[in-house]
Amino acid sequence: MRRRLRALRVGERDFTWRARIGAVSGDAGSLHRCINVRIWGDGKNSRALEVDLLSKDMGVGWAPAETDGSYPGAVDIRRLIEHALTVGWEPDVRGGTFLLTEDHGLELPGFLVTDRVRDPNAADPAGRVVQAQVPVGQAGAWLP
Repeated sequence: MRRRLRALRVGERDFTWRARIGAVSGDAGSLHRCINVRIWGDGKNSRALEVDLLSKDMGVGWAPAETDGSYPGAVDIRRLIEHALTVGWEPDVRGGTFLLTEDHGLELPGFLVTDRVRDPNAADPAGRVVQAQVPVGQAGAWLP
């Protein structure tokens, strides 16, 4: 299968990116849509930015990933790039990968950054998605 690369200009630089759709399991067996994003700022040999995005979509049933059509747009990718540059990503460096993790504190309108794909002990995706639905200032509120 051919991978589609997309281009985006941020400031004076052109970035190339791709997004791969997948899923990540929650503690109770729920399955959530997860998009692996990889971004290059100076060709495929440059240091790539990589991040796993957990969809905030609640979906339907026990497998929200099956009904979730979420996919990052140019606005999301631009925000990832800008945030990564502020926390130390150097796209001009050759080789390696700069990984954005939950610890970087980034949240997008439709996505949360998740470490669960690489670390099975990371925070439960189901709990994080439910918590993301709670309005600001109402922490601990119960959703029907």
